[in-house]
Amino acid sequence: MTRKIILEKLQEIIREKDALKNVILNEQTSLKDDLGVDSIELTEFIINVEDSFNLSIPDEDVEGLTRIGDLIDYLLERLEK
Repeated sequence: MTRKIILEKLQEIIREKDALKNVILNEQTSLKDDLGVDSIELTEFIINVEDSFNLSIPDEDVEGLTRIGDLIDYLLERLEK
C-alpha cells in the first residue's frame, strides 16, 4: 500500500463527519489543531482507521500520532508486518 492510497483512505474516513466533509488532508495536517478534533472524536477516528485497515492501534501509540503524516508512517510500518 502506498502513502497516497493511505492518505486517500484517511480522507474518506475524515469526510464521514459532516463538519469535515470539505477538508482536504495533507501530511502536515494536525488532527487537533487543523481539524479541531477533541479526544472523543480522535478516539472515534482511530477506531474507524483500525476498522478500515484491519489492525489495532494501542492507546500509547495514538499519543504520538499528531499529524496525518505520522499516522501514514505508522500505518505503513504496521501494514508491512
